[in-house]
Amino acid sequence: MANFNCARLFIVLFFIVTPLCLRAQEATTNRKVILRRDPTTSSPALEHLIKGARLTVVDATPDSGFYHVKTEDDRVGWVFGKYVSISTAETPATPVTPIITPSTECDPSISVHVYHPNRLIVKQECIAVTGTIVDATATQSKHQPDGTRHEHDGDTHGWLKVDSGFANLLNSGNTNDEDGNLVFEIICRFPITQTDAKVACQGYTDQVMLPPVGSHVRIVGRFVQDTFHGQWNEIHPVTSIAVIP
Repeated sequence: MANFNCARLFIVLFFIVTPLCLRAQEATTNRKVILRRDPTTSSPALEHLIKGARLTVVDATPDSGFYHVKTEDDRVGWVFGKYVSISTAETPATPVTPIITPSTECDPSISVHVYHPNRLIVKQECIAVTGTIVDATATQSKHQPDGTRHEHDGDTHGWLKVDSGFANLLNSGNTNDEDGNLVFEIICRFPITQTDAKVACQGYTDQVMLPPVGSHVRIVGRFVQDTFHGQWNEIHPVTSIAVIP
């Protein structure tokens, strides 16, 4: 009986410890190189990397000859593959706080209508977050009655002051650039004035209810990090918003 218990304990420990080490690809620049916003030489430069800079590869599959990478200071962008050397190393996995995933509540079909999806790092395909909608235009020169910024690609740029149980979803971008709020984007809601974004919304009509500022809500959608701008975390796209007590 004692031997059986020891064996069972070993199996349990094996499945607990094994996920803590993952094989992650790393890269080192072999010359000075530009970290760009998009995988093209015409894209704006985010940072000039020195030779020997260490990077983590976000996606092992290159796009137009560029690798999607993250720097040691957590800056995410694209570098030309010719100027980096790729290696594989054992890297400890980042502990993840368990989050209830209402996978049946999300509508994955709307993700194909997200403008420029390559800029988004998907952290969780479906998540439900509660909090209070606050006015994202309060600090803007142009205030909107619905409390969201009307983006040129047709999306909302809304703010959710998350309930205390979801504070772990915020990063430095949310703190420094979004007044400590989680961003949420309802896609294809407004007239699109950005020419290259129009094709993304073709064939899709937004049906998401947007409650007024001050509402306590539950937002369901895909949890991502936007690698543009301040690289904050957001719910994008939003599948549904419901008012809750």
